[in-house]
Amino acid sequence: MKYIIISILIISLLFSCAPQELPVPKQDQGELLTSEVFLGENYDYQIYYSLRENKVIQKNLKTSWDIGFETSPDGYQVILNSSKLMFAYHTGKNDFQSVSDTLGFENGKLSDVSSGNLDSTAIGDWRNEQPVYILDRGATIAGRLGFVKLQILHVDDQKYEVRFKILPHGEESTIVVPKDNQYNFSYLSFEKGGQIPIVQPPKTEWDLCFTQYTVQMAIPYLVTGVLTNSYNTEAQKDSITEFALIDREFIEHTPLSHANDVIGYGWKHYELNADNYLVNPLINYLIKTQDGNYFKLHFIDYYNNEGVKGNPKWEFDRL
Repeated sequence: MKYIIISILIISLLFSCAPQELPVPKQDQGELLTSEVFLGENYDYQIYYSLRENKVIQKNLKTSWDIGFETSPDGYQVILNSSKLMFAYHTGKNDFQSVSDTLGFENGKLSDVSSGNLDSTAIGDWRNEQPVYILDRGATIAGRLGFVKLQILHVDDQKYEVRFKILPHGEESTIVVPKDNQYNFSYLSFEKGGQIPIVQPPKTEWDLCFTQYTVQMAIPYLVTGVLTNSYNTEAQKDSITEFALIDREFIEHTPLSHANDVIGYGWKHYELNADNYLVNPLINYLIKTQDGNYFKLHFIDYYNNEGVKGNPKWEFDRL
């Protein structure tokens, strides 16, 4: 009960209201631009953004999916929707019918790492044992979304086959999730017997995802920030060099990381005495996109003109 209360308080703190997003002009090389996105009331949306095109490519409700499936021909990893504070528990059983409750969940639950490392997912390598998992579907501002039991039955170069049941009294469903290597993941929602939404744009069309996601601290909790595209996108943080002095040569000689959470949420912090978020514009981010373009970026605000939080604003330049 203590954990639930803490989680609800944290979630409530992180939600906010926001207006609709505005179009921005396409960027020419060497031109410093300012842009922003609006995550919607209560951080309801995930927004996929292209630095090269300087525009939002796609926007979806964060509640539109529960789990994602790696789409490469030999891929088998399954991820949780960390924007909802989801957890998975390996029951140690492979008889689907023998699992009917959440016994053991609290002591054995895991969440995915925010780096996007597929070797460190909560579900892990399921292929040999095909175990039954209990998934906590996470939370929204309205409350917890409940539990589902899941068993991944098969994977090949074209599809997955999965079985699930919403606990305690949902109908058992079996569904085929196709692979499409144009995307990083295929997605499944447990709603209405299983739905397959398009969540991310094609992997070659976007660079940054503005979203809530789960981080591992003393307890896992939700933050709001930026995750990079896991497809051939690299980034690095620099809090030493003046923004104006960063050029292409500087980035080319800086080791970059494939971790999704390099940009993350640390460019802002909550000031308790002021009761607001403060952005640190001295933290710079160096980005190499999948198409070989280099960008520098730093954040300058987290509020819109009406003083509503949850509206990241940044300056960036293609080098």
